Amino acid sequence: MTGASFILAINLFIAALFALAFFLVAATNRSDGTPRWFALAYCCGLLYIGAEIILPVQINAQLTYTAGFAAFLGAMSCVTIGIAARYRQPIPWLLVGITAVLSILANWIAYDIGRDSLIRMLAYQAPYALLQAIAAHLVWRSRRRQPLDVALLILFCLSVVQFITKPLVAQWTGGVGDFAQSYIATTYALYSQSLGAILQVAVGLLTLLMLVRDMLVEATARSETDPLSALLNRRGFEERAMAALSVATQGGMPIALVASDLDSFKSINDNFGHDTGDQVIIAFASLLGSNPPAKAIVSRMGGEEFAVLLPGTNLAAARLYAETLRTAFGSLPIGALPGHVRVTASFGVAEFDGSESLSDLRRRADAALYVSKRGGRDRVSVAAGHDADQMPAHPLAGTTAMRRA
Repeated sequence: MTGASFILAINLFIAALFALAFFLVAATNRSDGTPRWFALAYCCGLLYIGAEIILPVQINAQLTYTAGFAAFLGAMSCVTIGIAARYRQPIPWLLVGITAVLSILANWIAYDIGRDSLIRMLAYQAPYALLQAIAAHLVWRSRRRQPLDVALLILFCLSVVQFITKPLVAQWTGGVGDFAQSYIATTYALYSQSLGAILQVAVGLLTLLMLVRDMLVEATARSETDPLSALLNRRGFEERAMAALSVATQGGMPIALVASDLDSFKSINDNFGHDTGDQVIIAFASLLGSNPPAKAIVSRMGGEEFAVLLPGTNLAAARLYAETLRTAFGSLPIGALPGHVRVTASFGVAEFDGSESLSDLRRRADAALYVSKRGGRDRVSVAAGHDADQMPAHPLAGTTAMRRA
């Protein structure tokens, strides 16, 4: 077995593994077309390697030679389309299609030209270089410059260079063989198969890493997002809020918390059903999530409770923001409710004192919210300090019933 034959056998195994890996990712993430195109690309790669393996035993190798070229061209085309899908770029169907048809036809015609002819070698390598250049252009045009994206761009550029320079390398290494059947025994074949495999494996690994990273980010986002309101849940809120408080502490910047609660929400569920209650929650969440202040952290803490953390906002500005929300929600029509039914919300506002914990800040905002509830609902109350707005120790504390007791 020649060195090139050994590399082909390894490439066959690697291509099968990548095809399987991308098919598994595609089955897990059906909304993204990238893994399907890359799985198809490596399947085409398997066909190409198969053609290269059987080529030495062919009597008339023109058909197998052209089929192998077409299979590898199909692999390059699928990679290009997969990259377009990955980077949300228009898929260059026309350019890819014209390149495929003309280059397959050109290689069929050029088969009888001398194998060491520069024209024949360029006809074979130039379409591959063009497709890799298109893929590089798609990555560049996306303007994504994260490390993995830059590495992928560099790999495509290197791939373009290696395809363009292959005719020169063929001359330096003694040629591509007198016949298609003798190609596999040449030094050029060892170089070509080895370098090409390294670059294509690297592209596959980087793409897999990006797809897996995106899946992990999506899974994390789902775990931190409330499915009904599409806002952050308690976990997502607390993680981001603690980080924001740390930044505010170090920079001495103001930061405020607005706690809110839908008024008489239980009666809405009891009188109109839980589906209607869900529509009320969605309406309020949409109000909170539409054009929030810069860097605001908006969440549904659970049930009918919501919280908005406002970095860079002092107490007065936070109170004005809460009043704006209260007024807007009070006049917001909700289609699931009869026209005469009006839904309101109560708010409590507290400003970070520079040293307290998130739980302490939330406790003061909740205490202010309780004051709004106790004062008749549909209003905004402000927590003045640690001792001024403490939550009553008992639900009846401060009420006429408790005073009588």
